[in-house]
Amino acid sequence: MQGRLRLGIAGLGTVGAATIKILTDRRAHLSQALGVDLDVTAVSARDRSRDRGFTLGDATWFDDAKALAVSDEIDVYVELIGGEEGVARESVEAAISAGKHVVTANKALLAHHGTQLAGLVEAQKLALKFEAAVAGGIPVIKTMRESLIGNEVTRLYGILNGTCNYILSRMTFEGGEFNTILKEAQEAGYAEADPTFDIGGFDAAHKLALLTSLAFGTEVAFENVYVEGIENISLADVEAADDLGYVIKLLGVAVQTESGIEQRVHPAMVPKTAGIAGVNGVTNCVAIEANPVGEVLLVGPGAGGGATASSVVSDIADIARGEITPAFVTSADRLMPSVRGPMRAHAGGYYIRLSVHDRPGAFAAIATRMAHEDVSLESIVQRRVDANAGQDAAQVIMITHETTEAAIRAALAGIEADGHIVGAPQMIRIERT
Repeated sequence: MQGRLRLGIAGLGTVGAATIKILTDRRAHLSQALGVDLDVTAVSARDRSRDRGFTLGDATWFDDAKALAVSDEIDVYVELIGGEEGVARESVEAAISAGKHVVTANKALLAHHGTQLAGLVEAQKLALKFEAAVAGGIPVIKTMRESLIGNEVTRLYGILNGTCNYILSRMTFEGGEFNTILKEAQEAGYAEADPTFDIGGFDAAHKLALLTSLAFGTEVAFENVYVEGIENISLADVEAADDLGYVIKLLGVAVQTESGIEQRVHPAMVPKTAGIAGVNGVTNCVAIEANPVGEVLLVGPGAGGGATASSVVSDIADIARGEITPAFVTSADRLMPSVRGPMRAHAGGYYIRLSVHDRPGAFAAIATRMAHEDVSLESIVQRRVDANAGQDAAQVIMITHETTEAAIRAALAGIEADGHIVGAPQMIRIERT
């Protein structure tokens, strides 16, 4: 690599094309800054004939990403294919076996196999870099891996999925229903044709699993993340949140507790006064609480070709400088097993929305169920007749004091079993940020 770092890029979609554009447009600057020429010497993609708006010059084309990964023409394998299994995993493992450094934006691959891959690269003194896998252009991985190395992280939380934040922001400011805005987001390119991965919370959960490992020195454990999406958030919830002084966000939260690490992704009400409440559209945000620094808040573009490619090039530059550090701060053989902490008492309490039949004893039965589980109510408000549930049903909003997840779920199960409500109860955690 004397004076030249040869790059093989697999995947020439939006991010891959943007990466090549940065490497081309900023070539002179990067060479001057790094003392190394960054040359794309080989590429691979599914469609060779597609017009991508740039020329590949002398770069060798590979139809097979695995063949590219082991090619003698490259020093660094840049995986931008995506997916936790298949060619993405196989090509990354092949690249490592062939002695190539790896840069990837693949959060699903790392969330499921990150600890194993980290062990493979570290055994060969290679680099595994993945800044682009979390929060797009926000340098959160570098911040946690380098800038906060002297701190003890106690909690982190954030908005980790731009699609969900875009939908919830539009529901808040424009008053549209979820399904209508989701359809418009798909038409605008902010949501996939099959949006389940995003709106179901799984994309955010993959990213949270990686951040948790970096923060607490544990093995990556996606299976330990509690996941809940935004599919059931209605305009009624958004309006109620506004009246109560909150906005609804899909949050990823990781907390170190005495019984393990609590990892959860779910919709949450956050106070309008909180900094994270003002993060709207496709923007992402990560807050890190640590000692002695306090809280560090990172905000920026969480998706898009340019933002993600910026992080890819940053990782390539680190390798060009010779920065070969453990993928997850702590070397893979010293990462602690991840112990799943139970959902604890929620300090912010809970928002509950019910469609209650207007009949004698209904409200008394609801209050009895709450009291039986030691759930204390801060407030209870009957908002209006629930037209969607029939003329005899009223929409009731309850805010609880701090209580446990188990208690609130037991109370709601009892309320539903009593038959005084229409449909299922709606429950959203209130997050004190």
